[in-house]
Amino acid sequence: MSRAKEFPFESARRVTSKEVDAAREAIEKTLGMKRPRRGRPPKEDEKYRPVSIRLHPKAIEWAKKEAERKGVGYQTVINEVLLRRARG
Repeated sequence: MSRAKEFPFESARRVTSKEVDAAREAIEKTLGMKRPRRGRPPKEDEKYRPVSIRLHPKAIEWAKKEAERKGVGYQTVINEVLLRRARG
């Protein structure tokens, strides 16, 4: 069985949730600390609220170009500009 293609997936059994929990506990015990949660990290400061607004296509185009240059999302760019303006 030198390749993954040769593994008999049809006869393999599923891992139960009890086995997954036991493995997690064993890893935490071995490392001496809890494993970090996976997925999207929680927002730090204030909570964000979903809002729907209509913007001019040129504004969105600019935000997307700026976001690509900075390596962030375009909504983040729009949010930063609005926060700067709101603070003075």
